[in-house]
Amino acid sequence: MHKIFHEDTLRSLFSYTPRPDDVFIATYPKCGTTWTQYLILNILRKGEPPKTALDFFLASPFLEMMGAEAAEKMVRPGVLKVHLPFQWTPYSANAKYICVTRKPYDVCVSFYHHMKGFTPKSEKDVSFARFHELFINGELSSGDYFDHLLSWYEHRDSENVLFFTYEKLKQDTANWVLKIADFLGEEYGEELRKDSALLRKILDNCSLENMKDVFNDSKKTLIKDLLSLPPEKSLKSVQVLREFGTPTGGYHESESFIRKGVVGDWRSHFTPDQIEKTKEWIKKKTEGSDVMDLWKDMDLP
Repeated sequence: MHKIFHEDTLRSLFSYTPRPDDVFIATYPKCGTTWTQYLILNILRKGEPPKTALDFFLASPFLEMMGAEAAEKMVRPGVLKVHLPFQWTPYSANAKYICVTRKPYDVCVSFYHHMKGFTPKSEKDVSFARFHELFINGELSSGDYFDHLLSWYEHRDSENVLFFTYEKLKQDTANWVLKIADFLGEEYGEELRKDSALLRKILDNCSLENMKDVFNDSKKTLIKDLLSLPPEKSLKSVQVLREFGTPTGGYHESESFIRKGVVGDWRSHFTPDQIEKTKEWIKKKTEGSDVMDLWKDMDLP
């Protein structure tokens, strides 16, 4: 487990009792989480989302890092983010859960670029080849991709779960914004169908370029900003992050927090051998499940 995930913070998360108005977004990392969070906040706030990364993280806290206290102090309406499998996520039949998944090849590539920027320069081997091995062996801080996906896939038809793929969201964003709005509450969907200008505003707010303006300095400043909150907003759970200083020599360079957002980037990274290893891993992990049919119409190797 990465050191920003403190034991006491995780214990508080696991003991959290969801409120009836809670909305969770539950994803494996790099499955379109931030984009979907931002879409949800735009819907809930009628096209007026948080303007800074700090405001965003207070309105949509990452519970493994920020704990139950962040959920209790969250600026509402908001959305609670977890990267946990179903069985570890605080559950209530009255809360709502949005689960987004993404084909594993692209997840691996996006996760690699993300984590590289959190890796100290004292770690010499930051190659994609090494990361790929960690990914298919389930040795990353978020565990195995399929352990997460399959746990939520079993609940995809539950009344309080909205389950979809990043690829579908990317392919027809406007339609999925309406589906998300309907799921959040009938009144949200009705308003967007009546107000096409509001729908266009939300889609524009959540474009890649506009989100880059909000998020792409956040990797450098977020922890500092969280620790500098005034007493009425401060979170005891994030004080442990004071220990999370810059290591001697700093971190490896990586791409920005909001990177490409494309489908199919894996083709420029995977070798033929890595493709075969990934196919073997997929076959082993999904035996007896039709989960890969989520991407049956896509060009998978």
